[in-house]
Amino acid sequence: MSDRLPPLTALRAFDAAARHMSFAKAAEELNVTPAALSFQIKNLEEHLGAPVFRRLNRAVELTEAGRLLAPGTSEGFERLITAWRATRRLQDTGKLTVTAGPAFTAKCLAPRLYDFAQAHPDIELRFVAGLRMMDFDRDEIDVAIRYGYGTDEGLFSEHLLNEGVTPLMRPDLAALYPTPDSLLDAPLLQDASHDFMDPPAGWPEWFNACGMTDCPTPTARFSQADHALDATLAGGGVVLSRTSLAQRLLASGQLVAPFDIALTTAARFRFLCAKGTETRPQIAAFREWLFAEIRALPTGLEGKTLVSVDDQARA
Repeated sequence: MSDRLPPLTALRAFDAAARHMSFAKAAEELNVTPAALSFQIKNLEEHLGAPVFRRLNRAVELTEAGRLLAPGTSEGFERLITAWRATRRLQDTGKLTVTAGPAFTAKCLAPRLYDFAQAHPDIELRFVAGLRMMDFDRDEIDVAIRYGYGTDEGLFSEHLLNEGVTPLMRPDLAALYPTPDSLLDAPLLQDASHDFMDPPAGWPEWFNACGMTDCPTPTARFSQADHALDATLAGGGVVLSRTSLAQRLLASGQLVAPFDIALTTAARFRFLCAKGTETRPQIAAFREWLFAEIRALPTGLEGKTLVSVDDQARA
């Protein structure tokens, strides 16, 4: 039996029809007539020497041969499309797509966009804010900024910035709550975006690091870190926040981190891209610019006593 493949157009028609289980819908997807699609399916069946569909009165169904062929055909086209997109993107040095979490996008990337555009007017920067881990080729992503415990196997990965968790508040609230024990009477805000940390790095752990066993119940809980910071800016209370997200707010004096104790974890921010693409002109330019921007601002951890939650959990 020959391994010679049937025409690509016939396989494409079969793939679409197998996904939709409808010749009419498959023809619409491929922008051909139902008769033309049916002709391609017939061509495939003649090449195979067996039917791949049973034609019913108002529907079609896969034969045993069709069921064997469908998964490999679908996977093959998916891989071909992915490879084509990656190759096409390689030729396009005028666009750069960056994905990052919503909070990092809102507090760290978006406020700096104008500066990057001024420095690199030839690069169109696109942001995709979200927490879903994306595939660089399939999702057409050039750079990812991710926070957590990832191992980043097979990727170019670089530590982006130091991270710590400490109470942040407006200067006027800092005057009202000058010591850690005074926070027992303060309106505490819960940033639930770092609830995934293991061991935890929340209010109980911070108070414990300060030598206190009591921990008030927070007055409000936010699922997104940028929302918790916005509430803090509005004077809604004191938030236990990741300092990296508040760099610009700390540098401007809109928020302060007045206490000595900051919690640290094994979670980290990383700059990620497909291995080998870090030297592409637009990725290299963005990487150099971003690291310079991040390192030019205070981390919020200067002069603080850093308490590892991992060490704290083992104690």
